[in-house]
Amino acid sequence: MTLDPESLLKFAAALAFVVALIAGVAWVAKRFVPGAGAMSSAGRKRRLQTVEILPLDSKTRAVLLRRDDTEHLVVIGPDSLAVVETIRQPQVP
Repeated sequence: MTLDPESLLKFAAALAFVVALIAGVAWVAKRFVPGAGAMSSAGRKRRLQTVEILPLDSKTRAVLLRRDDTEHLVVIGPDSLAVVETIRQPQVP
């Protein structure tokens, strides 16, 4: 099977259409779906950050979260979530 110029042109047009469709759906979702724009931080200072994640075993993780001037050490398991420690005004390196 060979690609003649007409088939190649149809393929390129279909690919461009699919890429434009994906970009359009992403724009609509970011513009009109509540919370979808929160994934990007263009021009905004984020208040919540994940500082570090440490796997404790195959299903449990220790997560260090920073919100404003407070850090929270949280242990997340398959059926549980526990705040281990809260530190005010963490020292930023």
